[in-house]
Amino acid sequence: MSVSASTPVELVRSVYASLGQRVAIGRRRLGRPLTLAEKILINHLVDPEGQEMERSVSYADFNPDRVAMQDATAQMALLQFMTAGLDEAAVPSTVHCDHLIQAKVGARIDLGVAVDDNREVYEFLRTVSARYGLGFWGPGSGIIHQVVLENYAFPGGMMIGTDSHTPNAGGLGMVAIGVGGADAVDVMTGFPWNVRWPKVIGVRLTGTLSGWSSPKDVILEVARRLTVEGGTGAIVEYFGSGADSISATGKATICNMGAEIGATTSVFGYDDNMSAYLRATGRAEIADAADEVAADLRPDDGALYDEVIDIDLSDLRPMINGPHSPDRAHRVGAEVGEQARQNDWPIAVSAALIGSCTNSSYEDLTRAASIARQAAAHGITCATELLITPGSEQTRATIERDGILADLEAVGATVLANACGPCIGQWSRPESATGVPNSIVNSFNRNFPKRNDGSANTFSFVTSPDTVMAIALSGRLDFDPVTDTLTAPDGSQVLLEPPVGEVLPASGYDPGVDTFTAPPLDRASVTVSVSPTSDRLQLLEPFAPWDGNDYLGLPVLMKAQGKCTTDHISAAGPWLTYRGHLENISGNLFAGAVNAFDHAVGVGLDITDGDRRTYPEIAKRYHEAGIRWVAIGDRNYGEGSSREHAAMEPRFRNGLVVIARSFARIHETNLKKQGMLPLTFADPSTYDAIAETDRIDVVNLPPVPGQPVQCRINHADGSVTEFEAVHTFSDEQVEWFKAGSALNIVRAKVASGE
Repeated sequence: MSVSASTPVELVRSVYASLGQRVAIGRRRLGRPLTLAEKILINHLVDPEGQEMERSVSYADFNPDRVAMQDATAQMALLQFMTAGLDEAAVPSTVHCDHLIQAKVGARIDLGVAVDDNREVYEFLRTVSARYGLGFWGPGSGIIHQVVLENYAFPGGMMIGTDSHTPNAGGLGMVAIGVGGADAVDVMTGFPWNVRWPKVIGVRLTGTLSGWSSPKDVILEVARRLTVEGGTGAIVEYFGSGADSISATGKATICNMGAEIGATTSVFGYDDNMSAYLRATGRAEIADAADEVAADLRPDDGALYDEVIDIDLSDLRPMINGPHSPDRAHRVGAEVGEQARQNDWPIAVSAALIGSCTNSSYEDLTRAASIARQAAAHGITCATELLITPGSEQTRATIERDGILADLEAVGATVLANACGPCIGQWSRPESATGVPNSIVNSFNRNFPKRNDGSANTFSFVTSPDTVMAIALSGRLDFDPVTDTLTAPDGSQVLLEPPVGEVLPASGYDPGVDTFTAPPLDRASVTVSVSPTSDRLQLLEPFAPWDGNDYLGLPVLMKAQGKCTTDHISAAGPWLTYRGHLENISGNLFAGAVNAFDHAVGVGLDITDGDRRTYPEIAKRYHEAGIRWVAIGDRNYGEGSSREHAAMEPRFRNGLVVIARSFARIHETNLKKQGMLPLTFADPSTYDAIAETDRIDVVNLPPVPGQPVQCRINHADGSVTEFEAVHTFSDEQVEWFKAGSALNIVRAKVASGE
């Protein structure tokens, strides 16, 4: 298997070779027209004739075309892959170094510091990629999803990636799904990827965007309507005349942030905008191949959706969502200003940030630059700090060549490295900024508390790059660029004209510095070493299999109140340092969780002595004492990132069960993969009955697909409350539970030659 810096057209043609026949099978078996999502899924089924395809019910086995991993999650994924016993990855796979670069000074210095500070990790990722046949994109390459869009995504393909924003590739008509590292290991070891057949939510777009409205406003509106849970278990498929009016990178923005509504992925049908983007990024052969099967790269007329949302793009107005949740929607200007005054959110903006995997394309940055040029012409510069993150080295080199960077710098922007940076908490801010309540605006995707700079004082608002630029110039959260004016140095009032961007660079893309390393021909000679004394990398020991007994008398280590995201369970920011060291990173377990009993953050009751300690300390003490435990979650438990550390850490520290009112899809799967038991209260009010000193029994194990699990709450006064919990285990996933993890099964199959 060869791994190159772009998807070979031969791979694409092989996918298209079976597409028509398998689409026909799907229409025959289902007896109706198909959505695009169904066409792609059916074409990647292991057994299209025999596999059940009932939405929200059937579990299906798929053969994805490729795997993509970012450096923070790749460490644990590849440490797991190394234990499988294979000589190389079974499908094309790549590693992208984008998460470990901290934003502090500017691109050149920040990148140099990151290369020095992360040398051990980068060398591990480079050598393990070389040893097992993976493509390696070094630091400075850009954000994984932008690099994938430029090089690997293709219409009708199927990809999994160890990052929740993998659906970005849906902008090129690909079913691209965020997963945990154990799922990636399945595919890299040549085994099918198993997932429940999703629902399909249709979003019918009509009209066209104009003025200050942008693709970002489309997904902010969808988030307003569906909330952070509304897409759970579903693929969101955009269709209609309005969908065809949006550029490929604009489509990618919309698909990217579909992760914030819990969607399995999001996808657009193939059109001329996708063809143009493929050709502009050097993939004309793939565009030609897609043109030949174009009808099967779009939904059928009369395709059946579980729900249809109608949005007229012509009526859409700029939105700004936040703080603390990406579905907390407001109209730009007076509406968000009124909410800010009611909730004591600072009106003055302390920082404005443009970039991230969601909004860092050439089109995004040229639109922002068109606003900057207007301001500069009147002598106006930014009223607050403005930070710009190019999405990739190719984008950075192109906007530098075309003068776009100079336009942004002319109004006071600082250009950061081609990396995730402040979007994921890799942002070094002075205490003078974070030590007091402050508001920031950004074109990112998530705005959970502490997400960007680690400070609970920071109120983060998500909007389009256009609106970020306008607010940066005004310095005010409530600035409405449609109606409000800026004051020039000469006292004149300036009303900004709507932004005008360039979808694709007229002179083509400049590839910039080559940061890709293909695996060598002589891979066997490559040595991958992990020092036993390293505090950043640690070889993994298999988790123990289920002992065959029910779980009795489990103490409640943590009961979360309200939103408990993967950031709350396993924080990013400085903890990214330990993403390859399971024991060390477990030092952050539940550190951000709000204790439902006393509302303290990250602190609970230690049953060993009755003292109150931090959750990481308690988990470590229970682990060392051999005490097994349960965690209790609220709604949408595990929302956010795909990071499997949020599942591996509790498993490592002797956690057995998580019972919640509801789960986010990726996290629930990650828990199953690691041998844990995620359960949902059959009656959500049972959550309220659990006290801090209670013990939980989970009986009649293992779980039986389609049947509830029986549980008991043993109260301190001797009384017992019995309740039922439901689950989503399939027969195959029950085997994961019994084996102790899915990886244990993979390892055994590889060893036996199956």
